[in-house]
Amino acid sequence: MGEHNDKVQRQRILLEAEEWAGGVRSLHTHKMQSMWYDDRPQDTQDSMVTDIQYNDGRIERRKDGKVIHVFGQAVRGEELMNAYLRGCL
Repeated sequence: MGEHNDKVQRQRILLEAEEWAGGVRSLHTHKMQSMWYDDRPQDTQDSMVTDIQYNDGRIERRKDGKVIHVFGQAVRGEELMNAYLRGCL
């Protein structure tokens, strides 16, 4: 019976982690060309951008309300659950 409970608990945590993953970790509107993750300084040469970092690790760059680039990749599965349980990436 304990094995069944472990599987149910793991699935519950995974579902919680997947919901948490889409949450915003930070939001930064800027014109800087020196962000630690930024390999696209051309985006900020002539205008502001908004970088949205999500709990799953990806960073979306938006310009004029449109996504122009995504930095990194979203973590999934076991790695996502571990990040969720730690409370961060």
